[in-house]
Amino acid sequence: MPNTKSAERRMRSNARKHARNTSAKSKVKTLEKSYLKLLKDGKNDEAAAALKVAVSALDKAVKAGAIKKETVDRKKSRLAIQLKKATAPVAK
Repeated sequence: MPNTKSAERRMRSNARKHARNTSAKSKVKTLEKSYLKLLKDGKNDEAAAALKVAVSALDKAVKAGAIKKETVDRKKSRLAIQLKKATAPVAK
């Protein structure tokens, strides 16, 4: 229980920020999972479109401050590498 008015305001502010950050992270995770499912199913064209949407959501999460930029850069890189491996021609 907060003891001062400023602590009460801070508590309400923190609750709003927590809800916004949780929502952004959840959206990103959902988009990543759908992208990975498309890759697994071999739908590379649809996966490429899903990657674009996921990267956009990741960038928006950084802009909102929900996720650190370094984390997003790493995730984007790993997701792109997976798509590249899936679409690469099979060497004989």
